Amino acid sequence: MNNLQKSWRMAPALVLIVFFFAGNVYAQTTGKIAGMVEDASTGEPLAGANVYLENTSYGAAVGVDGDFFIINIPPGKYTVVIQMVGYQTQKMVDFRVSVNRTSFIKAKLQPAIMEGDVIEVKADKISAKKDLTSSMSTVSSDQMDVLPVENLGAVVAMQAGVVNGHFRGGRSTEVSYMVDGLQVNDAFGGAGRVVELETESIEDLEIITGTFNAEYGRAMSGVVNAVTKDGGDKLSVSVFGNLANYFTSHKNIFIGLDDSELNRNQDYKFQISGPLVAGKLFYFVNTRYQNNNGYLNGIHRFDVDDYSDYTSTDPAGWYSEHSGDGSFVPMANSINFSALGKLTYKFSDNIKTSLLYTHNNDEWHPYIHTFKYNPFGRATSYRTTDMLTLSLNQMLSNNAFYEAKFSYLNNYNGYYLFKNPQDSGYVYDAFAGNVAETGFFTGGQMKDHSETWQKDYNAKFDLTWQVTDQHSLKTGFQYTMHDLKNQWTPVRNDSTKTNEELGEYYYDENGKRVYYNYKPTIFPDNSVYSDIYNVKPIELSAYLQDKMEFSDMVLNIGLRFDYFDPKSTYPSQLRNPANQLNFYLKDSDGNLLLDDNGNPIPDPERMSAYPDAKPQMQLSPRFGLAYQLGKAAILHFSYGHFFQMPPMYAMYQNHSHLVYPADYATTMGNPQLKAQKTVQYEIGLSQEVVQNVWLEVSLYYRDIYSLLSTKVISTFNQIEYGLYTNKDYGNSRGLELKFDYAYEALKFSLNYTLQYTRGNADNPVQTFTRAGASQDPVNRLIPMSWDQRHTLNATVGYYKENYGATLTGYYNSGTPYTWQPIILNPVSRVNLYPNNAPSPGSYSVDLSSYYTFDLFADLKGKLTLSVYNLLDRLNAAWVYGSTGQPYTDIVQQTDLENHRSDFNTYYDRIHNPSAYSAPRMVKLGFGISF
Repeated sequence: MNNLQKSWRMAPALVLIVFFFAGNVYAQTTGKIAGMVEDASTGEPLAGANVYLENTSYGAAVGVDGDFFIINIPPGKYTVVIQMVGYQTQKMVDFRVSVNRTSFIKAKLQPAIMEGDVIEVKADKISAKKDLTSSMSTVSSDQMDVLPVENLGAVVAMQAGVVNGHFRGGRSTEVSYMVDGLQVNDAFGGAGRVVELETESIEDLEIITGTFNAEYGRAMSGVVNAVTKDGGDKLSVSVFGNLANYFTSHKNIFIGLDDSELNRNQDYKFQISGPLVAGKLFYFVNTRYQNNNGYLNGIHRFDVDDYSDYTSTDPAGWYSEHSGDGSFVPMANSINFSALGKLTYKFSDNIKTSLLYTHNNDEWHPYIHTFKYNPFGRATSYRTTDMLTLSLNQMLSNNAFYEAKFSYLNNYNGYYLFKNPQDSGYVYDAFAGNVAETGFFTGGQMKDHSETWQKDYNAKFDLTWQVTDQHSLKTGFQYTMHDLKNQWTPVRNDSTKTNEELGEYYYDENGKRVYYNYKPTIFPDNSVYSDIYNVKPIELSAYLQDKMEFSDMVLNIGLRFDYFDPKSTYPSQLRNPANQLNFYLKDSDGNLLLDDNGNPIPDPERMSAYPDAKPQMQLSPRFGLAYQLGKAAILHFSYGHFFQMPPMYAMYQNHSHLVYPADYATTMGNPQLKAQKTVQYEIGLSQEVVQNVWLEVSLYYRDIYSLLSTKVISTFNQIEYGLYTNKDYGNSRGLELKFDYAYEALKFSLNYTLQYTRGNADNPVQTFTRAGASQDPVNRLIPMSWDQRHTLNATVGYYKENYGATLTGYYNSGTPYTWQPIILNPVSRVNLYPNNAPSPGSYSVDLSSYYTFDLFADLKGKLTLSVYNLLDRLNAAWVYGSTGQPYTDIVQQTDLENHRSDFNTYYDRIHNPSAYSAPRMVKLGFGISF
């Protein structure tokens, strides 16, 4: 009986044994080496040979069949040593172990001519790809160091299958972001992550765009898992500073940029790692501070309390207070600080624990074109995140280990002008006028005020058991409790004052108008002008997976269970969700029925009760296969069901259930939402075309069901509002191609994505919005707004010990936009579908280079030069619906005649520089390290 038959017969028993441990693993943070050691002449297995990683405690003895495996290896580069008495010692230098992957070695040892013979060999690339049953990329710290990227998001964006933040055609909320295997997604919005790591703090970045194993959940399109670095036995310190500016020939578009302003963007980094107790306790610290003024400026002509009036058709009747100094003001600026600290303690060679802390403090000021001349009236986005994770990793034996993790995530997001919504700095609404006349705010402020707090408590246990040389079983569980608080309280006028009283004013000694009765106010939660709630949903998940590794084939089979309890109530009568309408029971004569206390009895058919929402549960099977074809090709196939609950806002928004007394003005959360579902298939081939040239091709198809949508509900008094539901559908199909070439110091890589993405709605409220605009529903599948047909990324690099350079080129064929003809065009009367025309394509080139040199002793200096958008291309970020072009719209004579301003022309309205991506930016850096 062969090994494959034996393994299949053992599988049911093994599944039962491991299921006893039950559970879910969100992502493993270690890798594995497996292989065979043979006599080079006879092919006989060399039982008893030793395989170990130099300068570590990791190793194994070769079994009677010549097989060996080493599990629970932290990702990184190692020197693998293979020894056998009477044979030459073989060393594989710079052998890469990647997270959640098996790297294979097939060693053939030659008899030793003399004692101490050592030879160095290189692992063939197929050994690192043999267990890939779906599309994924692993980007090492060495690779990130030389790429022209500023952050983790830029690294992810370079991968095949990733288009404008969308993985394989899915919505942006369908990706799971993790740090050391624990999810760090924004629970409210669902898109993006609340923890930002710097690339220098990451050892391995795992990016899965294809079908993923049962150990991954809460995602439908992709997974990004960043594994952080540990400190080592050697003290290492680096200090780095970068200054940057924009050097462009398009200063007529990007006003206010000055070539002499070399520190427009500032970037400072500090990193230190080493031992606290030699061989036992290690630390790693990474910090970064950025102050970026961006490439978009406004002009300080108006202050927020300037009053202007351009309503008169006679310029002589215009009045304007413009007390600004006329200076340029950055309007797409940000201040960002990140810190990561990690302590690692080795109790022994088999037990290791670590404590990880991350901190992010961010402030973003958005560019809003209508505030170009009143830049200090804009609101600002704020984010503060702290994450604390305690991990314990223990080898139970040479073939089993577990990892237990406990984490606390505390995230705050705010969007406001002043943190206190009743701050005296807020001014009366009358200052925010003249947009219709001038196209811009000549005073006033943004008065939206939103704050969210997200606290996540996680407990996670993972168990990996290498049962035989062929079977690796994984299981575990994760429990997450969310503590979510939302406070949307837009700044309103004092409701105790009449409009006449609020409009009373006088002129101060400087001749400025003062509204003396104005006082900023916020409304409580029993109002349609606020949304305040605190909910504590829980999530529980479990999985079981078997990875079967044979000489020419790898199988991944798994089953996943997910459970979600919204811990909330819902209105039983959607036509009267907040009981704003009163209905009572009546007898046959039309008289009210009274209870024992003499009170009218509510009609239960038309009045809402508030029962508990039911938990949601689902099972999802996963399957993947990789088969080696000869010595230089691997065929893979995978299939899976993937479930993900919608973002939390869609469950809890408008928690008071109040309906605004106007049609299509209210959207309401629904805690009874079900999980969204994706069914995905993938087939691919990896082929070493010639030595050092590797080609990968993958084809995929995805059906996406029960996507978040909004249905229209009509109240008993005929007010129509929106309720989030699972109604939308989409599908995606495509081809991904990866090409890699490496020869000594020269490296070249290229990836290409061909994609077709269709659905009935771009976003959850599109159907509802169209209904509110009296547009017909979309009754066919249309291109999604991110349906970019062709995406191409190419990178070429030349790296020597002391210097190197990387060029990366990007080509994007353009995404669809909705063409909207002007009213005079007869076509404007046709009900056009969204995303009916292609926007312009774009391309750009980025450069990164470095030069290192010795200063004295172990102290080294490093100079870097990075140039983003090297060719200074004007690439469209968005386009006008009437022209399909940025910065250009159709202007009619009536538009020019109705424009009233003494400081700009009508064309100032449409010449919006944010329609273009950033111009050429040059960044210079200098650092020292030892």
